[in-house]
Amino acid sequence: MLNGSAGYAVQKSMEILVALGEIFGAKEMVQVSSVQVAGVSYHNLGDAGLEYLENLAKAGAKSKVITTLNPAGMDLENWRDLGISENFAMKQQEIIATFQKMGIIPSCTCTPYLAGNEPKKGDHIAWSESSAVTYANSIIGAKTNREGGPSALASSLTGRTSHYGMHSDHERTAQTKVIVRTKLDAISDYGALGYATGKKLENKIPIFFNIEHPTLEQLKSLSASIATYGGTPIFHIENVTPNQTSIPSETITIDHNDLMTAYEQLNDENTNVDFVALGCPHCTLEEIRKIAELLKDKRVTREFWICTARQTMKLAEQQGYADVIRESGAKFACDTCMAVAPLKGRFKVLATDSAKACYYGRGTNNFQTRIGTLTQCVNAAVTGKWN
Repeated sequence: MLNGSAGYAVQKSMEILVALGEIFGAKEMVQVSSVQVAGVSYHNLGDAGLEYLENLAKAGAKSKVITTLNPAGMDLENWRDLGISENFAMKQQEIIATFQKMGIIPSCTCTPYLAGNEPKKGDHIAWSESSAVTYANSIIGAKTNREGGPSALASSLTGRTSHYGMHSDHERTAQTKVIVRTKLDAISDYGALGYATGKKLENKIPIFFNIEHPTLEQLKSLSASIATYGGTPIFHIENVTPNQTSIPSETITIDHNDLMTAYEQLNDENTNVDFVALGCPHCTLEEIRKIAELLKDKRVTREFWICTARQTMKLAEQQGYADVIRESGAKFACDTCMAVAPLKGRFKVLATDSAKACYYGRGTNNFQTRIGTLTQCVNAAVTGKWN
């Protein structure tokens, strides 16, 4: 592949992977069973990124393993309802069409493990989305570094990645013991835990103690926040996660005060909410069920997005949850999310249950943020006030 015998696109892809392997001291390549590619939104790619993809497609690039996409910059079907311009939509559709020419599945979700791209424990994979990388390493027990868009795409076109970092067992060992001495209940509590832990440990790998029976949604939230605020691509939880690790001597404690400090730092003072967005990472069917229960017989007064994979939304339609949500005036934002859609200047105060959404809301879109429970977010969508 490197010498060009498999064509230009594969050769260029292998050059990228070899260069990364040399930089990080890899001694060999490994086969990957799946890929997830970030850098899908036109908001991030721009015309230069689109041209790069088109050149690969014209050169005959084809994915060799199951490959899915991270969220796009818009709902691919209902972009008008979400206030996306026609020019942006045209460019975004060109990007998606180009990925499809390469045999890549346009599922456009940051939770590929909920949309048909679910590896097994021990599988080597090449995923890009930070929350999905941490979830795959920690909860599934697969092995992936946090790939950039180009390197993940290169792995898709070659079926290979360089063996370093999270692909090596000795790099996945816990470095700090984290004793949790506070009650964790809401999904946002796990986001606050990831924030507090990430700020204390930075990129060290933690093993948590005293977390009992976390749900998928709670683990999804923790994976997103600890990756965002700490940078670690893996964590362990005693008696919960599948990976084996030694127990480190270095120990920290996360208590109620740490959790409250996290909430204080993620919450701005402005209580006049004009945008509510849930689903960072994308909502599960269970989260959508709960949102529908909270919205029943209510009417929202603020722009309210439920970000999710299109496959999940279809299930919500079958169960009747989607009808309740739409009757309230809330909107599904499939294929996209509040982090990658072009939203700067449209809203001032974001309400969410996601610590990661706060990070991107502030940094990318200059929003003020409010974080809390699903109930608080739904109430904010109805009343326009944060309580």
